[in-house]
Amino acid sequence: MKVLQLIDSLEVGGAERVAVNIANALVSQDAVSHLCATRAEGLLKDSLDTHVEYLFLNKKSTLDVLSIFRLNRYVKLHQIKIIHAHSSSFFLATIIRIFNKNIKVVWHDHYGNSEFLQHRTFKVLKACSVYFNHIFCVNKHLEKWAKLHLKSKNISYLPNFAVKTNLTPETTLHGEIGKRIICLANLREQKDHLTLLKAFKITIEQHKDWTLHLIGKDFNDLYSETVKSFILDNALQKNVFLYGSKPDTFHMLSQATIGVLSSKSEGLPLSLLEYGLARLPVIATQVGECAEVVKNDMGLLVNPKNSIELSQAFLKYIENEALRSADAIRFHEYIQNNFSEKSQIKAIIEIYKKIIK
Repeated sequence: MKVLQLIDSLEVGGAERVAVNIANALVSQDAVSHLCATRAEGLLKDSLDTHVEYLFLNKKSTLDVLSIFRLNRYVKLHQIKIIHAHSSSFFLATIIRIFNKNIKVVWHDHYGNSEFLQHRTFKVLKACSVYFNHIFCVNKHLEKWAKLHLKSKNISYLPNFAVKTNLTPETTLHGEIGKRIICLANLREQKDHLTLLKAFKITIEQHKDWTLHLIGKDFNDLYSETVKSFILDNALQKNVFLYGSKPDTFHMLSQATIGVLSSKSEGLPLSLLEYGLARLPVIATQVGECAEVVKNDMGLLVNPKNSIELSQAFLKYIENEALRSADAIRFHEYIQNNFSEKSQIKAIIEIYKKIIK
C-alpha cells in the first residue's frame, strides 16, 4: 500500500499535525508512506519519521503548472495508490486524479468553523467531490454537512488522534511552577483569545501569581494586534506570555498546570487530546466535538464567548487542587482509551483497503 498525505504546509496547526501523525503511523503498518507539503514547510517537518518519503512542491499559486507536473511525476514514479488530501489540498489531489484514473482520493475535512457552516463556500469543493473515494470528517457536524452537500457516497466521522512527540526541549515557560495556564491555539479569530484574556484578567484579581501562556502561530494581522493591544491596555504583560509556534509541544505542556481552549468554533481540536496525553486538567468551550472529548467528571465545559463562566472555571480549578488532579487522571485515561493512534489508524487502513479493492 503506497499512500501520499497531501497538505498545504508543515506549520504547527491541527490539520498539519494530523497529516504528519498519519504519515508516521503508516510506517509501521506495512505501508509505504509519503507526505507532500505543497506551499510551505515548517516546524513539523522535524516531526516526520525518517522512513516517510517527503516532497516539498513550493507551489506558488492554485494553478502552478510546474508544481502540478512535478507532483504528477512523483505519483507515477513512486506508484502511489492513494492520495490522502487534507483541507484545501483537495483541489490539487483532484487534478492529479484526473491525470491518473487509477489513483484513489481520500479527502480529510478539518474545517474549523463548523459552528458556522451556513457561511461556508463550497462550489469548487462540491465539483471536486465527484472524484473522492472517501471523505473523513473530524466531527459529526461536518459529516452531516458533507452528506447533504457533497457528491461522494462514502463519508464517515473520524476523530483525530494525538501522538506524544519527544523533540528536543527548547522552550521554558515563564511564571511560577504549578501556577501556569496554557492555551495551544494559533492566533485566529475562531480561537477567541479575547474572551480568554478577559476571563484571565478577572481571575488574577484574586490570584495575582498565576500566568497564562499562549502558544500558536502569530499571523501578525489585525486580530493579532487586537490581542496584543488588549494585553498592553490591561497591563497584563507580567502575567500573559506569547510564544508563537513552537515544536516542543509536550515539553511545554509538562510545565503547565491547566490546559484551556476558548474557541467560538471547532472541529475536534487536537489541543484537547494533547492536554489529555500530558495529564492536564482541561477547560474548554462547548463547540464542535469538545463536549464529546471532555465528558462529565473529566474536565470543565463553558459556553463560548462567556468570560464570566470561563473565569469561574479557572477559579474552580485554581482553588481546588484535588479536583483538578482527579479530573486530569480521568481525562488522561479516557484519551488513551478512545483517541489512540492504534484505533484510528486501524479505521483509516480499513478504508484504504476497501477503496483499493
